[in-house]
Amino acid sequence: MEKIVNLAKRRGFAFQSSEIYGGLVSCWDYGPVGVELKRNVKEAWWRDMVLTRTDIVGIDCAILMHPRVWEASGHVAGFTDPLVDCKKCKERFRADKLADAWCPEKPSKHPGECGGELTEVRQFNLMFKTFMGPVEDTASVVFMRPETAQGIFVNFLNVLNSSRHKPPFGIAQIGKSFRNEITPGNFLFRTREFEQMEMEFFVKPGEDDRWFEYWSSTRMEWYRTHGIRAENLRLRPHGKEELAHYAKSCVDVEYEFPFGWSELEGIANRTDFDLKRHTEYSGKDLSYFDEETRERYVPYVIEPAAGADRAALAFLVDAYDEDEAEGETRIVLRLHPRLAPVKAAIFPLLRKNGQPEKALQIRDMLAPHFPIQYDQAGSIGRRYRRQDEIGTPFGITVDHQTMQDQTVTLRERDSMQQERIPIDRLADDLRRRIDMPWSRPADLG
Repeated sequence: MEKIVNLAKRRGFAFQSSEIYGGLVSCWDYGPVGVELKRNVKEAWWRDMVLTRTDIVGIDCAILMHPRVWEASGHVAGFTDPLVDCKKCKERFRADKLADAWCPEKPSKHPGECGGELTEVRQFNLMFKTFMGPVEDTASVVFMRPETAQGIFVNFLNVLNSSRHKPPFGIAQIGKSFRNEITPGNFLFRTREFEQMEMEFFVKPGEDDRWFEYWSSTRMEWYRTHGIRAENLRLRPHGKEELAHYAKSCVDVEYEFPFGWSELEGIANRTDFDLKRHTEYSGKDLSYFDEETRERYVPYVIEPAAGADRAALAFLVDAYDEDEAEGETRIVLRLHPRLAPVKAAIFPLLRKNGQPEKALQIRDMLAPHFPIQYDQAGSIGRRYRRQDEIGTPFGITVDHQTMQDQTVTLRERDSMQQERIPIDRLADDLRRRIDMPWSRPADLG
């Protein structure tokens, strides 16, 4: 992870929030290439979950919602973690995760084993509170949403009536959520402000098990399709003692990070809990009436819920590789071309003889179609290395032959192989290469 964090700062993937003031714990800012990577992850998810399907529609809900939403969902009463304080070092820890925590004063020991006395366990609500309006009192308390799902549930009827869909169908959303985590950490993995990619799929009771299996396998395959190695992924079913109170079943898509196997995405059968609770608290009937069968029922919900930040981190970690090029170690991110922040970089071999001008013309030609970078500083090898470190799949070099026959050298990131391509075919050739099925070459590790 140290290598990943160093690379992330050096190349502009992520910086600690408010760094010049000492930083804010577990809050991160995405840099110029990091924001593109995360945007590409979200766009890939949206394309496969919404744009290419006829049974799922999108929505974008407000972050601030009526306080009764969180009472109905159970978040006010039950969205808590057990908390203990160390009376000696004043640090706070999750009481159920002490075996995974370390004393800040004695890093070889767990909290409670270092001579410091721990307080009694108390429950700590993870929702951030704020106030709406000019008066700060209990009547004006609102919460920063801890998940995007509830916005979908309370809009079930609105989407049902306006989109004219009927079960089985889904509603998808990408958006920010906020959780006042006791022990955040591991870089982008667990933060207090994060972005979720969630979809609620509404089905007829009795068909929920089939759809649960479908979405479990479909979501697992999505990560493989976008370049994560199969041996670094697994589906882990939740035991009965782990299941949320509303869930009939749940599996996690887990990735083997440098700090161990951890959740990328959860797929849960939430039953009819959410719609029934909001019916009870709002007084609005959230059932569905099937005109064909003349049957009324409250739909069950299958929820694939992924973290955009965790996914971006997993793609970053899995893509990281080191090999040898020209007698020295080369750091390269073997990102799927669709996810790569920059698709191609343009290099004039020399800073004379019209090569920079020609390279800039090519950049301007390609820029409307792809994220492109132009680089003329340093040796061509050094410029290749810089682009390899941010995962740019293709390098385009303008040289003396370009000025004669209007061809360029196209270099492929993973194999470092090069070929000559006519300038007028570049856009179509790049588009074909980016869109074609891709997998990490087996001989490259």
